[in-house]
Amino acid sequence: MKIYTKVGDGGDTYLFGGEKVRKDHPRVMAYGDVDELNSLLGWAASFTEDEEFRKVLSRLQNELFVLGADLATPRTARLSKRVPRIGPCHVVELEKGIDHLSAELPRLTHFILPGGSVLGSALHLARAVCRRAERALAPMVGSDKTVCPAQIYMNRLSDFLFVLARHANLKSTVSETPWIPGFKREPSKSRLRNQK
Repeated sequence: MKIYTKVGDGGDTYLFGGEKVRKDHPRVMAYGDVDELNSLLGWAASFTEDEEFRKVLSRLQNELFVLGADLATPRTARLSKRVPRIGPCHVVELEKGIDHLSAELPRLTHFILPGGSVLGSALHLARAVCRRAERALAPMVGSDKTVCPAQIYMNRLSDFLFVLARHANLKSTVSETPWIPGFKREPSKSRLRNQK
């Protein structure tokens, strides 16, 4: 199979099952964000030698491939029944993971700034992209209820990535930075000199 098909040269692509759509179709936008998230998780995995972290991230990447196929295949497509779908069982696994990781983390008493270790920062970035993918799904939910399981999954995944980022920082012994409302930066020495 050739990598290039030239179908997309005019701004079109095909959903799985054969329907031709524009590349800014809501389904294409949503699974594009899911693909970006999947790539970010692969990037994040390159920052750790921890086998448990790698296993978790690999599982999530596989689930996101399922989600991408799910979104690329409307239930009305002729091959729909052959496509794996994201469902409640995947959400339950994420909730179990959130509860398990949260039990090992310091209690949150304030908002924290995204960042920390390289792995923690990468996971915070992945969480933000996950939220974008979830927002991309929102317009479809009103007209296509079959998208609801995917949106619930993405909502829970962003929470999971948040606690996973915190856990990565904890294991790296990197302190979290609290958000301080009304924070004002001290003027630099050069600025002070210019004011004199």
